[in-house]
Amino acid sequence: MPLQSSARAVPWYAVPWATGGWRRLRRLPLMPVAILLFLLVIPAVFAPWVAPHDPHRGSLSQRLTPPAWQEGGRKEYLLGTDKLGRDMLSRIIYGARISLTVSLIAIFVGGVIGTALGLVSGYLGGRTDAVIMRLVDISLALPTILLALVLVAAVGPSFGTVITVLIVLLWARYARLVRGETLAIKELDFIARARVAGASASRIMVKYIFPNVVNSLIVLATLQVGYVILLESGLSFLGAGLPRAEPAWGVMVSDGRELIVTAWWVSMFPGIAIMLTVLALNLLGDWLRDHLDPRLRNL
Repeated sequence: MPLQSSARAVPWYAVPWATGGWRRLRRLPLMPVAILLFLLVIPAVFAPWVAPHDPHRGSLSQRLTPPAWQEGGRKEYLLGTDKLGRDMLSRIIYGARISLTVSLIAIFVGGVIGTALGLVSGYLGGRTDAVIMRLVDISLALPTILLALVLVAAVGPSFGTVITVLIVLLWARYARLVRGETLAIKELDFIARARVAGASASRIMVKYIFPNVVNSLIVLATLQVGYVILLESGLSFLGAGLPRAEPAWGVMVSDGRELIVTAWWVSMFPGIAIMLTVLALNLLGDWLRDHLDPRLRNL
């Protein structure tokens, strides 16, 4: 009689490599990346060729045309038109370009300023650290809406106004993050060896400390894109952001707030675009954090 092995057959999905591979596969931001690429980046880059109509021109004879699938809708206006007869789909596509442009400029400039000040504050310490951190506290305490309204009253709504407000709000977050990372990194042995070798403070900050905070900066920047788009949309909705003529998502939501019962699509579709974009970027930022942080990579 043949001996029977006491070991049970292990299904393929319980094998460690398969389990780990499946866990990593589940973590891939397939849906967020797809939404980000096909609903935001690609249409924004190729807006002049993708958009079916001019976002600034409308026809009063076609004003408040419902979406194509509703009674009274027309195929050439897939998502309907607004109160000036402008195509909603074209304005949403161009709105993605505006949101991306404003976000990337504000995040880049604010990130550069905040990263430089964070490195100096964390490495030098003393009075320099105290002064920079008090400026960070002041920046984080500023009321966003009030600052935007003051600038709009002084110079009027424009791209520059929105970007200035966003930079003032964003740089402090980068400075605080980089300062915390620098305080931990500067106590490590390789920094001490660099000091003994005669490296200057600026060389240590740029060559040895900065590369070790890049991963955290990438994650923060990815998460900030969604936050900036949401903030810019809120400012535009309140009239403290971009000019009313621009096809910005916040402006479009504001234009349709009085028509929410009779023409729901004027506010609904830009609001959905904001929600999907922010959700996709937040999920992508979470995945990048898990992927770039070695402490979370194997969980």
